[in-house]
Amino acid sequence: MPDSPWFLVDADDGRPRLRLQGAWRLAHLVEIESALSRLSLPAGALIDGSALSQIDTASALSLLQKLPRQGAGDAWVGFDAAHARIVEQVRRHLQDVTPPPQPQRSGLLAQIGRHTEALGQLLYGHLNFLGRTVAAFAELVPRPARLRLRELTVQLEQTGLNAIPVVALVTALIGIVITYLLGLQAEKYGANIFVVDGVGIGATREFAPIIVAVIVAGRSGASFTAQLGSMRLTEEIDAIATLGLSPVQVLVVPRVLALMIALPLLVFVGDVMSLVGAMAIAGPMLDITPAAFMARLHEALDLRHVVVGLVKAPVFALFIAVIGTRMGMTVGRDTRAVGAATTSTVVQSIVAVILLDAGFAVLLQALDV
Repeated sequence: MPDSPWFLVDADDGRPRLRLQGAWRLAHLVEIESALSRLSLPAGALIDGSALSQIDTASALSLLQKLPRQGAGDAWVGFDAAHARIVEQVRRHLQDVTPPPQPQRSGLLAQIGRHTEALGQLLYGHLNFLGRTVAAFAELVPRPARLRLRELTVQLEQTGLNAIPVVALVTALIGIVITYLLGLQAEKYGANIFVVDGVGIGATREFAPIIVAVIVAGRSGASFTAQLGSMRLTEEIDAIATLGLSPVQVLVVPRVLALMIALPLLVFVGDVMSLVGAMAIAGPMLDITPAAFMARLHEALDLRHVVVGLVKAPVFALFIAVIGTRMGMTVGRDTRAVGAATTSTVVQSIVAVILLDAGFAVLLQALDV
């Protein structure tokens, strides 16, 4: 058995004896614990404190935790009254401490129920906040002067104008990719010109609205949550309420309205840029000149497809803005919660956009639109 400056190990009539020595103080606790970690004693060994000059509660705790099977009485010998009192006091407190219960693993059914309940509470919170937002809009009908035009203008710039470059770039690339993939198949059958039909209808009706909504969800939705979450963290929202103003009117309504105005315009930009990208790749790849592309597009693309895509946009915007603002208004008052809420906003908004688009597809198919 190893020896150290803090103890010696020998035998007394065949019985192992641990002779403590030196000053067992908090300042040397790291060295003491390191030495104890290499110690291995059988149960019933003698703990001799006759050579111990000092001991405090921290060192006694380390000793008792290393030797949990050692009892009181003749197993602990040679301690003077003061040292024995410290050790006994620490032992008594250790006996009073109840170990934390082992976490029970939930079954599959319990986990499903817990997640279902959490999802239900989340949907209920969003629905409740949507109702409060609609009520705030209704208050503007008899008194439109309550709308904060300056804040609305700022949000239009941030959510609309500043988003045009990224929307134009991404949708143009999407148009190029779709045309390339369709062209690979159509070229085998000499149906190059019909690529224009697929790109025109698909981009304006489905791809542009979804892609633009996803971009806005990751850009503006996350921004709403981060902005309002920071304001909640610094108690600015509480200050607005203290002044007798409605936080929903001041903070939520301008953001929701701005996004509902900006998203259809961004979708229109996405429509144009996706067709521009398609036309750019159709020439060198499919031998379709820009004039032939525009002529076929005029024949194949009915106005109703463009309108369907534009009608989806404000609905997407409403849900993205409601999710983003609600997550920001209800975030916990710490920086980690703000980051988690921002991430959750992006995920929830993208899922909401996909579900809404699926609902539109089923509804429009039933209406034969």
